[in-house]
Parts: sequence; C-alpha cells; structure tokens
Amino acid sequence: MGLQFAISLLVFLFLGQWLDRRLGTAPVFLLGCVFVGVGGSFYAMYRTIMAAQRREDEARRAEQARRAAESLGGTRGGA
Repeated sequence: MGLQFAISLLVFLFLGQWLDRRLGTAPVFLLGCVFVGVGGSFYAMYRTIMAAQRREDEARRAEQARRAAESLGGTRGGA
C-alpha cells in the first residue's frame, strides 16, 4: 500500500508540474494534482483496508458458526 501511495503521489506531482509548465500557471495545477493524488491514494487505501476487514469478519463469523454447530452436535450425541 505504501508503494502504491508513493507512486500515485509522484505521478500526480509530475502531472501538475507538466501542466503548470505547459500553461504557465505555476503552482496551481501542481497543488491541485498533489491534493487529488493524496485523496485518491487515501481512498484506495481505505477501500483495501475495509475489504480486508470484511473478509476477516466473515471468516470470524464462519468460525463461530462452525463452533456453534459442533457444540450443538456434541451435546446431542452425548444425551
């Protein structure tokens, strides 16, 4: 994730510099592109973290359901 953040930031930084040189508007596009790059990177990290959390929660629920099914099966077999 760190590498993705750095690469995205650098790409937007260079894009902003290029646009400013091309249009003579320094540092307008540089700052705008850096903010867009940082915002997009944070959003991508947020989505990645939330997806991992969702998978972990589903695995935990499945494990709890498996344990509950085992405990119910164990009490019925002993009775």
